[in-house]
Amino acid sequence: MSFFSRLFGGAKPKVEQESFLSAGSYLNPYSNLGELDFYLISEGRHERLWEALGAHIKRDETGALLGTAFSVWAPNAQAVSLVSDHNYWDRNTHPMVRIGSTGIWEIFIPDLGVNTCYKFAICTAQGRWVDHADPMARATEHPPHTASVVTESNYTWSDTDWMTERAKFQPWRSPVSVYEVHAGSWRPGLSYTQMAEELVAYVKEQNFTHVEFLPITEHPYAPSWGYQVTSFFAPTSRFGSPDEFRYLVDKLHQAGIGVILDWVPAHFPKDEWALAQFDGTALYEHADPRLGEHPDWGTLIFNFGRNEVRNFLVASALYWLEEFHIDGLRVDAVASMLYLDYSRKEGEWLPNKFGGRENLEAVQLLQEATSTAYKHFPGIMMIAEESTAWSGVTRDTGGGGLGFGFKWNMGWMHDTLEYLKHEPIHRMYHHNEITFSILYAWSENFMLPLSHDEVVHGKGSLVNKFPGDRWQKLATLRALYGYMWAHPGKKLLFMGQEFAQNDEWNQEAGLQWYLTEFGEHQGVSKVISDINAQYRKLPALWEKDISADGFQWIVGDDGAGNTLAFTRWSDKGIPVVAVTNFSPVPHERYQLRMPVSGIWREALNTDKVEYGGSGVTNNDFTVDVDTNLYATVRIPPLATVWFERI
Repeated sequence: MSFFSRLFGGAKPKVEQESFLSAGSYLNPYSNLGELDFYLISEGRHERLWEALGAHIKRDETGALLGTAFSVWAPNAQAVSLVSDHNYWDRNTHPMVRIGSTGIWEIFIPDLGVNTCYKFAICTAQGRWVDHADPMARATEHPPHTASVVTESNYTWSDTDWMTERAKFQPWRSPVSVYEVHAGSWRPGLSYTQMAEELVAYVKEQNFTHVEFLPITEHPYAPSWGYQVTSFFAPTSRFGSPDEFRYLVDKLHQAGIGVILDWVPAHFPKDEWALAQFDGTALYEHADPRLGEHPDWGTLIFNFGRNEVRNFLVASALYWLEEFHIDGLRVDAVASMLYLDYSRKEGEWLPNKFGGRENLEAVQLLQEATSTAYKHFPGIMMIAEESTAWSGVTRDTGGGGLGFGFKWNMGWMHDTLEYLKHEPIHRMYHHNEITFSILYAWSENFMLPLSHDEVVHGKGSLVNKFPGDRWQKLATLRALYGYMWAHPGKKLLFMGQEFAQNDEWNQEAGLQWYLTEFGEHQGVSKVISDINAQYRKLPALWEKDISADGFQWIVGDDGAGNTLAFTRWSDKGIPVVAVTNFSPVPHERYQLRMPVSGIWREALNTDKVEYGGSGVTNNDFTVDVDTNLYATVRIPPLATVWFERI
């Protein structure tokens, strides 16, 4: 007999007789909800929403299973039933009770526990029954199956030291070098637990400080790479259980590696079994397609102005930070959220209440997400993928900014790759493309991305974007990495580019690991490992990333020589000089005015023979006031050299 039948004398409810109980009159001893929960949900302020809604196992004081409590927000539904493999997906067996005016429906089912597959059968406002996955599901079936799964974490974390240090972490003045990973194609077929061995060892060998995963949140369509999310609280079951994902994060932390997740609050797919038209109305999305549909991606846009929806999204962000010890969230497609006319023609969008194109509700959502995350989790990073000139992306919310810690510097990425696509002999006419980024380098707190977006959809791999023969392509790639790691801003590199993958990324095929058996690819991998290691050791390259007084041009106008030179300064005034020659001609006696006197040596030279270079290097040298601090150095072809003072 169902819980509803026991409560109401065995009578099955008819839709038109549905009981609307006040919150205080519903006597369910196993309810997950109290008066405070109802209030916070209605106000959009329940920061631990996952503890109130969804599926929650109940146990007695001995730990014995009592059953599972289920709750869901569906304010316009005529009726809701819990359907599962436990009741043979029969919506007549376990009808749910609506609690007061909150729009929340609830039921407790005795003896039902972990690994039960379930959905909510919802009788819509139009009287049509549709089975929906739980929006708050914390585990799911393996796609293409779409049911939610009852789960309970028994994981014991072993990253106390990491979490203690993270609380004191100041990412804007620390080394941050990110390895961007698509979990399904890094090494196809690996589980979370296998990644915890192989990926952790590899990233540690390459000396990156962080891993960033393309969306781990559950998604039905693998070729979306995770960007069309249907479960905002569940790690994809493709690679294992939620606790196995915790194990992967824990192992990364124990190895001294931070974890960033891509998080996608901008839109969601139209699948009927997921969030779309959840109770027969536009509940999570805008009803007006000019506000609620994304023309490029065929997806729906969240109604950011609705309290409960904004609460759902903020809680999702907090959930990953809290429950999985995630160290940062990279927020996808922020530009599409900020502009009401994003990718729309005239007449296809609605202005805001002031007549402008800014999405004020989305701004509020982003400000709330960033400020709440930083309030609860000091030391994390909130990172915006934002490709426009929106002002104040990384400004504090108290000053009207969006409150992010970092913004992807898409301008730097575009200009740098455009410059390097030119033949070296023509680069002198495009020298402003490689120097322009310094003019705005401190307008935001930037991260420099060479991401997955640059190696898909016919764009080719990084190494094949450059002109010249094979040696020149590889040398240019190594020089680019040396230049990038010396340039102000944190760093991000997509998997495969660290060993010069030949083909553009294909998520079905995975990476071309066989290339690492060849010396030229081993050289690129070695240079990345060494760049990351030296980067960590040289505070001048990261302590003052967000301060203009941490950078000083030495040579910014040598367009004819395709050469750049600049100084980076640490807090203690210790300099590192970076010189890049983007021409295939070595500069054998280049006059370089060093910032201070003393003995200088190479900290990095991407032209070393061990990297596949030509071996044009410098011995240690001395500069002093007698030479007016000038030094005569060798600048190798298509290479970057870092000089440090001994």
